[in-house]
Amino acid sequence: MPLSTLRISRSTARRFLLAYQGLWPPRQQQGARGVLDFIRRVGCIQFDPIDIVGRNPDLVLQSRVRDYRPALLDDLLYTSRRLLDGWDKQAAIYLREDWPYFAPYRRARRERYFQSGSIVPQVAEHILRRIRTEGALSSLDFKNSPKTDWHWGPTSAARAGLEGLYAVGALGIRRRVRSRRYFDLMERLLPPDLLAAPEPHADQDAYHDWHVLRRVGSMGLAAPNAGEHWLGIVGAKSAQRRKALDRLVQRGALIPLRVEGLSAWTFYLRAADLPLLERVRTQPPPEAQAAFIAPLDNLLWNRKMVDALFDFAYVWEVYKPKAQRRYGYYTLPVLYGEHFVARADFALEKKPRRLRLNGWWWQPDVQVHAHMRTAVHAALHDFSAYLQASPVDVSSNERLQGN
Repeated sequence: MPLSTLRISRSTARRFLLAYQGLWPPRQQQGARGVLDFIRRVGCIQFDPIDIVGRNPDLVLQSRVRDYRPALLDDLLYTSRRLLDGWDKQAAIYLREDWPYFAPYRRARRERYFQSGSIVPQVAEHILRRIRTEGALSSLDFKNSPKTDWHWGPTSAARAGLEGLYAVGALGIRRRVRSRRYFDLMERLLPPDLLAAPEPHADQDAYHDWHVLRRVGSMGLAAPNAGEHWLGIVGAKSAQRRKALDRLVQRGALIPLRVEGLSAWTFYLRAADLPLLERVRTQPPPEAQAAFIAPLDNLLWNRKMVDALFDFAYVWEVYKPKAQRRYGYYTLPVLYGEHFVARADFALEKKPRRLRLNGWWWQPDVQVHAHMRTAVHAALHDFSAYLQASPVDVSSNERLQGN
């Protein structure tokens, strides 16, 4: 049964989003259980291999999990295998038990990559035979592989074949060595009962309902505007997505939400998250702390929504030519309490291992005060510890002082 539209303040919307995302306050989760609990809540975290001060999933987790180190995620992916590399919004990491739900994605990839004329079926048997015999292999293990066209550009036929077989679920990632992936048969990586589990979706509408509800849960609050935050839902363009939202509202699984001062926006909240919204609305806020937020963080998936709620327009400039960048190559938003207060551009020096601050830009309307400085300095200390690097010298850095 549908529930009535809720109305909340912008501050409550911000606080709910941050509490939902484990950032109100940050770094409160602990260990492997904290990682798993967070990913269970949001469904997935986005993977990106660029490593300036850690890969995107590591940056997501360091802001939620106290004393986080990248080895913790690697263990959950490649030793205990509680987590799985796969595809959701884009390349993503999610709980391995979610595998059956992504059958529509694997089926769509098979229709694309195994069509007549594709390189994948031409090399698939050879790749699978070698991996079955030799164990996990990377693209470098296939010597003298001819070049072919792939959707990102020219590459080797072996790499295209590995990518295609990975996308359809025949292969999975056994391990990563830095940015290099070693692929193995999925039957060696997942339990047999999970691998053989039937697809849970009765039809495409049921799949769309599941994935749209999951996507709302990945963000905490969702708006129906088109954008990258809705990528990866197979067969769902704007019309299908809105129908799924309507069905979920009628079923009582989603609640429409309006925010004061944003009359042009309608948001959606999972009904299961109403208790958290009520706690945020009625309880006093925690002491403000600071955190550095990943560029592809779940909180930032809908950047238009972030701009509307936080007055913070974030653009990831990593693919912009240097002359066109306003800030830096890999600039991270800086969160303090319920506001984004600055942007930081870091680099990691390897010998000796030291965190370097290339740039720091306070937001124009921010009044920097003693508690904010203390919180930022504490966040810098924790960020350096996550990287196992010497910290930034805050006492001699004028940019950090503000005002």
